[in-house]
Amino acid sequence: MSAITIIADNDRDAGVVEEICGYLTAEPPRSYFLFAGAGSGKTRTLVEVLRRLTGVLAHEKGEQLARRLRMCGRSIRVVTYTKNAVAVINGRLGDNNLVDVSTIHSFCWELISGFNDDIREALIAVKESQLAKESAEAQAKPRGISAAKQRDLDEIKADIEAFRTTNTFIYHPDRNTYGPGALAHKHVLDATAWLLQNKPTLQTILVDRHPIVLIDESQDTMKGMLDALMGLAEPRGSGLTLGLLGDHRQRIYTDGHSDLPSLVPPTWATPELQMNHRSQRRIVTLINRIWDAELDGRTQPATGVEQHPRTEKTGGVVRLYVGDTSLSPGDKVRGERWCADRMREASGAAAWSAGQYQLLALEHKLVATRGSFLDVYQAMVLLDPNAAAPAGSGDNKGPSAVQVILNELAHLETCVCADGALDEFMATEVFRRYGSLDNMPEDSAARASRVDEMLKAMAAFAAVCADEKSTVENVLTPVLDSNLFEIDHRLLEAYADKSPPPPVPGRGEEESKQARMRRGWCALFAAPWNQLKRYRAYLAGNSVLATHQVVKGSEFMHVMVVMDDKVAGGNQISYDKIFGGTALSKTDNENVDNGKETTIDRTLRLLYVTCSRAQESLALVLWSSDPAAALARIKDSGWFADDEFQAIQ
Repeated sequence: MSAITIIADNDRDAGVVEEICGYLTAEPPRSYFLFAGAGSGKTRTLVEVLRRLTGVLAHEKGEQLARRLRMCGRSIRVVTYTKNAVAVINGRLGDNNLVDVSTIHSFCWELISGFNDDIREALIAVKESQLAKESAEAQAKPRGISAAKQRDLDEIKADIEAFRTTNTFIYHPDRNTYGPGALAHKHVLDATAWLLQNKPTLQTILVDRHPIVLIDESQDTMKGMLDALMGLAEPRGSGLTLGLLGDHRQRIYTDGHSDLPSLVPPTWATPELQMNHRSQRRIVTLINRIWDAELDGRTQPATGVEQHPRTEKTGGVVRLYVGDTSLSPGDKVRGERWCADRMREASGAAAWSAGQYQLLALEHKLVATRGSFLDVYQAMVLLDPNAAAPAGSGDNKGPSAVQVILNELAHLETCVCADGALDEFMATEVFRRYGSLDNMPEDSAARASRVDEMLKAMAAFAAVCADEKSTVENVLTPVLDSNLFEIDHRLLEAYADKSPPPPVPGRGEEESKQARMRRGWCALFAAPWNQLKRYRAYLAGNSVLATHQVVKGSEFMHVMVVMDDKVAGGNQISYDKIFGGTALSKTDNENVDNGKETTIDRTLRLLYVTCSRAQESLALVLWSSDPAAALARIKDSGWFADDEFQAIQ
């Protein structure tokens, strides 16, 4: 193949940057949706557009737009999914005062911060709408509103009353806030979406500040916010121009629209990036086949652009290994090592035998099981299912009520030496950092007494931390008894409540939020303390295994994807159904008949996301309930050659 042909093939997306510049500098500007698949160079395209629109690179119409923005004190707003993405875009742009880059939470809070009366009105309206909807759904059931559901409805009413009596709202986009008026991340998104749809003043503020808003990862952006912004951008010339960037095939959160491309107005432009610069040809071929697959139980359309690898990326190794899910966790780990050895033979890459590959799990529970922190993880899920696991956005830091365990006590534990003694100098620094020394008694005798009390509590804390059998409750006892740190009232109340946990609800039974959280507290207090360290590492993204949420947007030379429905639990995804080891359920078939999203739809997207992380080689490990049936389906699928799949020995 000639050099000229190679350049032409690899440069098939070269015109997209200028195409988008044309939309945004037209009179009036035109909104667009950029379809950008895995490894397509979406961030590079975005930055190159911004450099032209703000006069960094020579561009006649871009320079005219830059002058207009500067004269009016306006800027282009870029909304990204993670703080890391903000840093990457800012780093590539350099010092550019015509572009503001932020996460969606920062963007929303900048718009509504200080408008306390409006925030209150919005939050009450959102909660009242939720109350009306859930009440109607419950009343429509044959047995009406159950006692458990009534408790949930009462909690919504209590939230409404709490908002009514709040004068000032506080929030920080990068961390949890506490105290009266503290807002959760979801509250800020809900309030902003409602205000943009119902308050012309906020609409005017947005347009005056940012006449152009570009949203990255739009497939995972909260429906309400996206609907509000898309509504403001219509009709063309309304004053707000919207640019959406994303790939609906990579949607992994339920917050986003299930089929965003179908919602794009017909007047919008729809540019495409067709290249995959990341992966070798064999991997790109596989992800194309995965998305185009005609599978029983699939309702989502196979829309999207077929990707093309770079012409010099002619290789790549893909293998699928199938084992019996009834094996013990230890046997499965040994089986996965066997798979890594086979990958070493197939690819020739020493990284596989050296453990230098990224291990991806498809469910948090699987990671928690393999990582030996399942008790703590399951307790955290009961306390707050939305904050218990890490997210690609980096927002999740664990349930807010247990932050003292995840932060203060974690740092205090680092002061415990190998022999079980406590480094008092280091501990003092921890107390100073968290304000525990701010209110020491001024009277010398009282001060000495307080110091003695703290020293005894620290010694007791060190002793229980050093004991491998200690539970979370054991470690909390000296801390709470001596008031070493400021403690969330919910944790204090739960600790003081010595009642047994409520029973686990039976199949089909409703459970109130109050009962679920009580079970969570009891499970957490009984959990081994030594699991907390591994759980904190997982939240920070530092565990050996990672999930698709954490690696969103990342890439790795060699990837092993572990699929194990039995360990993962739940019924939202099932790889055994994709590969034929398990039949579709009654609910799956009902969802197909009603055109609703199915287990197959969700699973197919997650498989696409994880497979598309690999650059050079990819191993898929399926622990199936019926390995023989799965291998037969795999052979017929056409996804793999005969020498690319085998049973685990």
